[in-house]
Amino acid sequence: QVQLVESGGGLVQAGGSLRLSCAASGRTFSTYYMGWFRQAPGKEREFVAAISRSGGSTYYADSVKGRSTINRDNANNTVYLHMNSLKPDDTAVYYCAAGPRVTRVVVTTQTSYDYWSQGTQVTVSS
Repeated sequence: QVQLVESGGGLVQAGGSLRLSCAASGRTFSTYYMGWFRQAPGKEREFVAAISRSGGSTYYADSVKGRSTINRDNANNTVYLHMNSLKPDDTAVYYCAAGPRVTRVVVTTQTSYDYWSQGTQVTVSS
């Protein structure tokens, strides 16, 4: 099993920025698509961003496009999510996910991912 451990969540003022990190165990990190999802109170879990195995392709939800950057450091088994211009609507529990089976056409589908972090709370105050 792949273990994913997040860091970087917390309380941020609206308009501010944060960086979430997700570190993976094992030696096969570079074989996984990596994704970020979030679940706001009373809402369904939704796709945020994803990145291909080598980092050459990235994907973003419309709600965060232009404000977010996903990148990965395969040498350190870590994927990052940078978010700028944070809004109260960004408040959610954020999860990272690893997808050995993910392809481009299912990159936004949470069931495509096999391993999940425990989630970290991001709260954006107005």
